[in-house]
Amino acid sequence: MKTIFITGASSGLGKATAKLFHAKGWNVIATMRNPEKETELSNLNNVTLLPLDVTNYGQIQSTVQKALALSDIDVVFNNAGYGLIGPLESFNDDQITKQLNTNLLGVIRVTNAFIPYFRERKSGLFISTTSIGGLISFPLGSVYHATKWGLEGWSESMAYELNPFGVHIKTVSPGGIKTEFLHGSLDSATKPEYEAMTQSLFASVDTMFEMASTAEQIADVVYEAATDGKIQLRYVAGEDAKALYKQRQEQGDEVFRAAFGKQFLGA
Repeated sequence: MKTIFITGASSGLGKATAKLFHAKGWNVIATMRNPEKETELSNLNNVTLLPLDVTNYGQIQSTVQKALALSDIDVVFNNAGYGLIGPLESFNDDQITKQLNTNLLGVIRVTNAFIPYFRERKSGLFISTTSIGGLISFPLGSVYHATKWGLEGWSESMAYELNPFGVHIKTVSPGGIKTEFLHGSLDSATKPEYEAMTQSLFASVDTMFEMASTAEQIADVVYEAATDGKIQLRYVAGEDAKALYKQRQEQGDEVFRAAFGKQFLGA
């Protein structure tokens, strides 16, 4: 029985992925900040809950060691993350640091904790949730995009580093997911000078999310990435994401960027 280790498994895509892999006969180690509050995954056989705040370096080390003591691990799914939306000058340093620590450094640190184990086994797969926001940029998402574009570039470089040892790395880049992301897994701020821009953006994004995928649909792509045996770095997930990415590739960066700005900000 294969085992997957998942971060951010308390809700949304992380929970949907845990349930899907469990249904497919996998052993699941589902991690989250407060596992004692989880009532659904805790009732499933072959699902183990462990505490993990990916901004806590010491807890990363201890939780990874606990997981490896429980089971051989075949796939690590780095999924924990959230959005920080608003003009850069409206954020305090704690908000910026938390976004980088969670979305970027958390993935890097969890991955690094597993690399020696996978390298010695000469097998293993890392999958990270990036975003269509790691391939294109929306207005007022600068720090969020810094983390997601960072993960895409980091993953591409890591593939060269890991592949000679039989270890692989992949990204799943979803568009909108019909979860609590917009109104739950989101931190935002603004300033009066940006109020019209912010309102325009959120109105456009709310409309755009009407075309979003379900968490279960994106979980299917994670399962595909975990099981298809392909040496493929990037999986664009969701019809909205595929359409946007294709549009950017066809139009070129500058034409696409100008049209995107008008779509969201009206200018």
